Amino acid sequence: MSIVVPAYNEARAIRRTIESLLALDYPADRRQILIVSDASEDETDAIVGEYADRGVELLRLPVRGGKTAAENAALARLDGEIIVNTDATIRILPGSLKPLMRVFQDPGIGVASGRDVSVGDITVEGNQGESGYVGYEMWVRSLETTVGSIVGASGCFYAIRRELHEVLVPAALSRDFASALTAREHGLRAVSVDEAVCLVPRTASLQREYKRKIRTMARGLETLWFKRHLLNPFRYGRFAFMLWSHKLVRWLVFLVWPAAVVGLALLALSSWLAAVGLACTLLGFALGFVAMRAPEGQPLPRLTALCGFALASHLAGFIAWTKALRGELNPIWEPTRRPV
Repeated sequence: MSIVVPAYNEARAIRRTIESLLALDYPADRRQILIVSDASEDETDAIVGEYADRGVELLRLPVRGGKTAAENAALARLDGEIIVNTDATIRILPGSLKPLMRVFQDPGIGVASGRDVSVGDITVEGNQGESGYVGYEMWVRSLETTVGSIVGASGCFYAIRRELHEVLVPAALSRDFASALTAREHGLRAVSVDEAVCLVPRTASLQREYKRKIRTMARGLETLWFKRHLLNPFRYGRFAFMLWSHKLVRWLVFLVWPAAVVGLALLALSSWLAAVGLACTLLGFALGFVAMRAPEGQPLPRLTALCGFALASHLAGFIAWTKALRGELNPIWEPTRRPV
């Protein structure tokens, strides 16, 4: 198997990432570690070079092209039949790789996604609302695995069969999302593996998470459009339904809130329950705005943090749709800077 780590200016994190990959409970003679430097301008390449005698390979790209372009460029250098894609700022637990590999004993599985665990940092307050969302997302993926197939893998940590990984994904699209869709096109399943845990540091502020979500959703929309035939329920059945509900409908939830506020306001004229609902909704919006305007690192009550994360997600959905419909996608990757 081959592990691919795209990296852009990750000098602060890449050493610890490499050490954690070398510490994974997996035979060294059966794994390849390839760091793809996306034209990094800091000490990333030099640090990776220090590990050459321990089998860590470096592929430097002369021109920055973005995460998907970096993953595409790595294809010719990969030796494994199973490709593991991960990020430079997350940590895979030592015992997580074997459970991920084990599921490929089933020839019907094409993609296996790890379980993200959102973690904080003792020196950074971070974006607390992210933890609740990540837990919910992992729960949904477990349910999807039970009934058939997940509709998107975790970009932080997932594995894919080589023949599926070799299917071209344009640089402006999201390869982790496309991987599950490609598996379904080939009659294979994508599953979530709860035992394959990776620790994902929360972003240091809600503002950063907001920008990340805009980028992620916009790329997701373009990826879904690229694979839009999978939305046909007559051909793809349950998978198409899950794709509609888990992805497309969720990305449209921001449209519901204006109608909900207007509806509650009208009902509040004659119903005290509607008045309470309206008050709670407006309070949630107010707390959300407070959270979004809070300085980076400022501690927030959990309710305020959750409201802020929800509001940021819905606003990001609106902006992402606008960018996707206008074709304002930039494939150049700006990795989310997480606490190291």
